[in-house]
Amino acid sequence: MPIFPPSCIAAVLGFSAVVAAAQAPAAQYPNYPSETPEHLQPVTSSFDFERREAMIPMRDGVHLHTVILVPKGASHAPILLTRTPYSADELTTHAASAHLGPNLYGYDNAVDVILDGGYIRVIQDIRGKYGSEGDYVMNRPNRGPQNPTPVDESTDTYDTIDWLIHNIPETNGRVGILGISYDGWEPLTVLVHPHPALKVSVPMNPMVDGWMGDDWFHNGAFRQQNMPYIYEQTGTRDNDPKSKWWSAHFDDYDEYMSGGSAGELGKRHGLEQIGFWKKLIAHPAYDAFWSDQAMDKVLLKDFSEEGIKVPILLVHSLWDQEDIYGAPAVYKAIKPLDKNNDKVFLVLGPWHHGQEIEPADSLGAIRFGSDTGTWFRKNVLTPFLAHYLKDDAPPMDIAPVTAYETGKDEWQKLQAWPTAPAMKPLYLEPGFKLSFTANPANTASSANVATYDEYISDPAWPVPFRARPSQPVGYVLPLTWPQWLVDDQREASGRTDVLTYTSDLLTEPIHITGQAIANLVASTSGTDSDWVVKLIDEYPDEVARDPNLGGYQLAIAMDIFRGRYRESFSDPRPIEAGKPLTYRFALPPTNHVFLPGHRIMVQVQSSWFPLYDRNPQTYVENIFWAKPGDYQKATQRIYHSPDHASQIDLPVVQSN
Repeated sequence: MPIFPPSCIAAVLGFSAVVAAAQAPAAQYPNYPSETPEHLQPVTSSFDFERREAMIPMRDGVHLHTVILVPKGASHAPILLTRTPYSADELTTHAASAHLGPNLYGYDNAVDVILDGGYIRVIQDIRGKYGSEGDYVMNRPNRGPQNPTPVDESTDTYDTIDWLIHNIPETNGRVGILGISYDGWEPLTVLVHPHPALKVSVPMNPMVDGWMGDDWFHNGAFRQQNMPYIYEQTGTRDNDPKSKWWSAHFDDYDEYMSGGSAGELGKRHGLEQIGFWKKLIAHPAYDAFWSDQAMDKVLLKDFSEEGIKVPILLVHSLWDQEDIYGAPAVYKAIKPLDKNNDKVFLVLGPWHHGQEIEPADSLGAIRFGSDTGTWFRKNVLTPFLAHYLKDDAPPMDIAPVTAYETGKDEWQKLQAWPTAPAMKPLYLEPGFKLSFTANPANTASSANVATYDEYISDPAWPVPFRARPSQPVGYVLPLTWPQWLVDDQREASGRTDVLTYTSDLLTEPIHITGQAIANLVASTSGTDSDWVVKLIDEYPDEVARDPNLGGYQLAIAMDIFRGRYRESFSDPRPIEAGKPLTYRFALPPTNHVFLPGHRIMVQVQSSWFPLYDRNPQTYVENIFWAKPGDYQKATQRIYHSPDHASQIDLPVVQSN
């Protein structure tokens, strides 16, 4: 092969470039060019805010897409940060407007608080989602046994805050983090080794423990209507609309029945391509995979060693249809470590998931008589943030606990929650009655008194959790997913596979504050079973001020328990067929008054479909892969004899 000197090579290359340029095609229509500019530069000089975007570097070299909205004329302004897997661009462009408010009005922005406080609003795509680099992991665990990498959401937030305070000249260097749901889980993760500039954290409706009672399971029963979310949220970086979960039925009840088991339905939809789904179906019990990343346990351990460094405002919705477990569980875990009662605050509002940032004078058919969402933002959230973030630190008069008492429809300021309730047993009695005193006639020797009630639970006809046709999860009308916890329960009380127990007409108010405890003494002819218990406020037959509420059965607290976990959440076992056993589990938190003229009602059933997957009622190692032949009818018995007394322990308090 001949070798040419560099000068010859340069000459040849230069000649080639000239020839290539001469041969380059000219514009096809030189006298009729495209009217689209190569780069459109919006003119925003008249806007009342400035939008900036940055790719903020993390310690491992990954860059995270961040939107920064600075009000015009801002100076020494605090920063309100939200980190999200739901697109920072979408959360900051709810409208095409020259004004900051319309751009922010929607999820996940408490707009009045942001605007009136003059805050710099920052929203960031978490790693692996939308404009950010890196790998996405659903609820990425903190560094440790479930995360062998050097980064987690806490380190990413630390690095983000460090960049923000050094690169936004209009800030006073104080940062608060807040958000709802997944965005509310983020403010919990950052409390582990927080940045010194982080002055306050507001987790609203946070995901905390996905197995015990938030998004993925409740007491071991799988929330299968979240399968579309898992598919769409994890399947693509940008939740590509071309990669949507598909359905072959209008009624979700039929759709989930068509797959048999949840595992088989997922397989038919290609869910096994999704990393989180593979983890989830491999861990049906409460093993280290779940407990290691439960944020109430993580924070308890960290705060026990390091102390609580950042003031926290936990916001909970009493009818949270998604994350009804999380905020109260965190409060219960860490409040005992708040020695001066000045670091951990709690709000309990009469809302669905995230309703606290909206007008909230009603939920479904239930009216509150005032806008509880605006009241919370004006009287709690606004002064709380200002106290910790503003230069002049205006004083705040926020109680350690701000709780809305449903039924009575009043806000309460409390020192703690719950306020030392006396657990009072409400007995399930013969004749489908409820009583606070055990019936002395109900003895084993009473030949005419039944010692149990029974029903047939048939997995081929599971009890719907809502009136059919069952809607998919959705937040825009005509979908009404946010309202299902306040649905009228008369639909269920008319079924033969639902037992309904009712008290006498109340002659005085009964206040409950805290968590009711279900104590079912039950047997099944199968070797596994689910138990659903509902605590209900039954309205008078007629309600003059609101005729639609006549006889309404309003759920106050409801939950499900998978029987195989009766002895251990981590070590499931078959149930001994036909043997009365006690199933004890807590219902979600309440702060409610049953008024005179109302009745207390309890419903018991063994399926809640399609929200939760069906229990085959035959013990199998992993219900995700139950076969058609495993699904069997079972005779379910609820006992109410002196030796086997079923009861609901109510956290009763004196009138305030």
